[in-house]
Amino acid sequence: MNQQIIRLSVSEAARLFGVNSITLRRALKDGEITYVVALGRYQLNFESVLKWSQKRKALQKKLQTAGIGQYVDKWKIKNKLYSPNPQVVKKETANKKDAENQLPL
Repeated sequence: MNQQIIRLSVSEAARLFGVNSITLRRALKDGEITYVVALGRYQLNFESVLKWSQKRKALQKKLQTAGIGQYVDKWKIKNKLYSPNPQVVKKETANKKDAENQLPL
């Protein structure tokens, strides 16, 4: 499968992860985050920034309180009309398990 690399500017990453841009630049300097330079600007690898943010508890907390994590509760679907039907979900998982348990011929 062809995986597309997502790149962020330092300011975008700082906003998404709830940290100061200086903190990100320090991580760049220390080689903790992978990046490329395009047109004289750092383009950070999103996956690398995500892994870096999960290494330290303080950064995880900032992601939840000041970063994108603060919006997760607002995104949850509260209207059951649009939520996945529990019976449909149960049936789909049962079908997947059955397919996994079948031995190839």
